[in-house]
Amino acid sequence: MWPQRCSRSIWKLPSSKLLRRSKMDLVSSRVHSGGAENLALNERILHLKESGQEVINLSFGQSPFPPMPTAIKALQDNAHVTRYEPVRGTTPLRAAISAFHAAVDCVDVKPDNIIVGPGSKELLFLLMMVFKGDVIVPSPAWVTYSPQALLAGHDPVVMQLKMADEWRVTPEILDETASKCTTENKLLIFCSPDNPTGAGYTKEQLEALRPVILKHNITVVADEIYGFLTYAGDFVSMAKVCPEHTVLSSGISKWASCGGWRLGFHAFPQRLSSLGDAMAAAASHTYTSTSAPVQAAALSLYQDVPAARLYRRHCCRILRAVGQYCLRELQQADLKCVMPKGGYYIFVDFEVVRPGLDKLGMTTCNELFVKIMDDTNVALLAGSPGCLRDQHELSCRLSFTDFNGSDALAASHALPDGANLPEGFVEKYCANTVDGIQRLVKWVGNVTRHV
Repeated sequence: MWPQRCSRSIWKLPSSKLLRRSKMDLVSSRVHSGGAENLALNERILHLKESGQEVINLSFGQSPFPPMPTAIKALQDNAHVTRYEPVRGTTPLRAAISAFHAAVDCVDVKPDNIIVGPGSKELLFLLMMVFKGDVIVPSPAWVTYSPQALLAGHDPVVMQLKMADEWRVTPEILDETASKCTTENKLLIFCSPDNPTGAGYTKEQLEALRPVILKHNITVVADEIYGFLTYAGDFVSMAKVCPEHTVLSSGISKWASCGGWRLGFHAFPQRLSSLGDAMAAAASHTYTSTSAPVQAAALSLYQDVPAARLYRRHCCRILRAVGQYCLRELQQADLKCVMPKGGYYIFVDFEVVRPGLDKLGMTTCNELFVKIMDDTNVALLAGSPGCLRDQHELSCRLSFTDFNGSDALAASHALPDGANLPEGFVEKYCANTVDGIQRLVKWVGNVTRHV
């Protein structure tokens, strides 16, 4: 018997609906919806947990691991620093970011062409705001890409990806989508490893995109916030394959487990330096600068490449093991999904339960996941509308990070570096995620048996 179920009304999110317009019509037409669905759902889950409800949160993309101790100490040691730092970020931090990515990604990022901001999310929005041309966003997509484009005054061109391609952007799909654009300049939002699908790319797959990028005069913003979390350690940056057309976007939220500290950066090639200058000007009129103590903490992270690599190896072997467990269990329940190459997401197709939903009079993605949450207390992020999938496609993003990362990381450090985790590790140290997966599997079995 599962714990007390949550009322269905609790789970209904306003973000999927158009904002109500008052008679005075005070809200700009660029604001098409409420807040980001992932954040709205996570806030409701936190509220439920605070009120004593048990919820397994497989909807929110947040690292479960503690930050590196050196970063915590640097933050504490610099808490007294209250000055406004330079708009583009401190000189030592930008130099450290440049050296870090030269070491781990073999990309040439000039410190003077780097802008540090309060999270790469804010920088992505500013880039779209100053960019003149069409913005191409993928589907499935991170829930914020399209709303940011709309807020920035663009009508995003949606690029439909396929599970048959393991959710990767292919030359054919990119060429077809870019051909629909009506402007000379085009901005492609390109996430690797991908949120929400976990898709990753080989060097050859990225090189195949280069002729299409050049043909259509595409500027790529390479959202590589999960790049250092590629499980096999073989991540290839778009900035290495197509450097003159790529804006590199990353930060410390994911690989360094510092999401709430809010620090990211964009790095521009010389060819695109005018975009960087425009972003810096916009930054000076919006967020001013990034927190000085957080920049000091980030400096400690980027300066110690060996420590960062060791931390990454332990995080990645845990995440890969959890991802493999989830994939195996979900596929055995006839749910369609692809093993992620990095990060902590799986994009799941629940088509197998459609006959059972039909009997209940349910046809949409949101109805399915409200039903799942109501029945199992497991939260998932629906593929529609946030991830830009059709409302009748029964898909979702599953984030497999609802477990005690501190215990899991300590247990990993006690094992030989480079070895596979022992049998039973995931069940022991990632028990909450395991419980959530088993509830989903049992729920799918019940629904399909009663058709």
